[in-house]
Amino acid sequence: MSGRCRAWWSGRLPLPLPRTLRARLTLGLVVLLALSCAAVGVAAVVELNGFLTGRLDQQLQQTGTGFPQSLEHGTAGGGRNTKPSDHDGDEHGDTRRQAAATFGARLVAGRITNAAVVPSDAHPGFAVTLTAADRAALAALPADGAGHTVRLSELGGYRLAAWPGRDGDVLVTGLPTEPVRATVHRLELVAGGVFGLALLTAGVTGALWVRWSLRPLSRVAATATRVSELPLASGEVALPPRTGGADPRGEVGRVAAAFDRMLHHVEDALTKRHAGEERLRSFAADASHELRTPVASVRGHAELALLHPGPVPPEVARALERIAAESARMGEMVDEMLLLARLDAGRPLERRPVDLTRLVLDAVTDARAAGPGRHWTMELPEEPVTVTGDAHRLQQVLANLLANARLHTPAGTEVTVSLAALPDAGGATTVLRVHDDGPGVPEEIRPGVFERFTRADRRRTDSSGGGAGLGLSIVAAVVRAHGGSVTLDSRPGATTFTVRLPPEGADAET
Repeated sequence: MSGRCRAWWSGRLPLPLPRTLRARLTLGLVVLLALSCAAVGVAAVVELNGFLTGRLDQQLQQTGTGFPQSLEHGTAGGGRNTKPSDHDGDEHGDTRRQAAATFGARLVAGRITNAAVVPSDAHPGFAVTLTAADRAALAALPADGAGHTVRLSELGGYRLAAWPGRDGDVLVTGLPTEPVRATVHRLELVAGGVFGLALLTAGVTGALWVRWSLRPLSRVAATATRVSELPLASGEVALPPRTGGADPRGEVGRVAAAFDRMLHHVEDALTKRHAGEERLRSFAADASHELRTPVASVRGHAELALLHPGPVPPEVARALERIAAESARMGEMVDEMLLLARLDAGRPLERRPVDLTRLVLDAVTDARAAGPGRHWTMELPEEPVTVTGDAHRLQQVLANLLANARLHTPAGTEVTVSLAALPDAGGATTVLRVHDDGPGVPEEIRPGVFERFTRADRRRTDSSGGGAGLGLSIVAAVVRAHGGSVTLDSRPGATTFTVRLPPEGADAET
């Protein structure tokens, strides 16, 4: 088959192939059994047909040339008349000891001089009409006494044998092949019915057997599916029960046992990772808590020294100012780390109605005062937007997003804060967007922009400033604690942070 034909066939008549291993094994079993049945059936039909044809040839040998010899003396054949006793009362030929439907013909010099058939239910007459094709087929028979299958127009299929006569003629005797064909056809019907029933029984039984044999593998697949749906990125993970119950001496049992061992190793690794995360969170919380007092003390002493009325050398005053500034910055960092540690520990936030519209107004007002070089605009709905959450933490989310836009965009950048309540199946999802037309977030840090201590190698502006890289991580942690999500879409000239919060009254995700 050419490539074009194969493409047409595959495009017009796609073959549905089974996708599961169970279906493939069952189909393979049925196909192999069907091929075996077909081979057995074909072999039986061919063998039976050969056997019955051989028996028919034996009957031809036993029949001999008696009937065609008698045609030579019959009146119908144009030969010499014989006595009635010689033909057993039949004027056309001697039909004694001849089976019904026996065919006889006499050929002289390749021409048929006499042809008749012993009367039977299918052909009650004695004379037979031969066409030119029939005469040619009879003339082509070798006079060797071997059987040959020939189809005669009026009589149907016949097994014919030719012998040389005593007068230089050729005598042909034949028996019908209809009994052979009927017997073979009956065998075909019986074999088809038996093999069809065997295939149906084998298909059903094989499907049940394969399903029972692959039960451990099905449990492995179900367990793997449940594991793939678990949040394995962080936190404590409870893996599903092991598959178990499979015979380890078989292939399926070995797969199940190996999968169980793998789950055991994964569970140990996740447990150790979770324990390490808990120790790290505890250390960060304890360290942040313990650092707050000395940092505040250093800052207080530096500010007190700057207030000393006496003369202070300029370099000392400059050092004290730097100490006060850095201690203030360190204090903010310690507070942010302590907040992240508390959020990681799952400390619950306040759950009260919060007017998010008022928070946006206050946050943009503060941003205008802190960054007068940017153009601050708001897109707010006519009705106030209310969510359930912690007002102080949501205000911190807004402050961090606006501070990020202020610190990492050049002067003249337009920053737009939009707020909307989008209806959905569970209520109205609150969507907060902070958009700016600055240079955009560098591509290399976009995947981890919400990770802790993530800072760009290149500033989006040449202005100084910036924190320790905890602002956006606090945004992500607070929004996640409220059951929402935050995403970033950035390209040169368009950077958008999108915060989605659940409807008012919805429970926050743990």
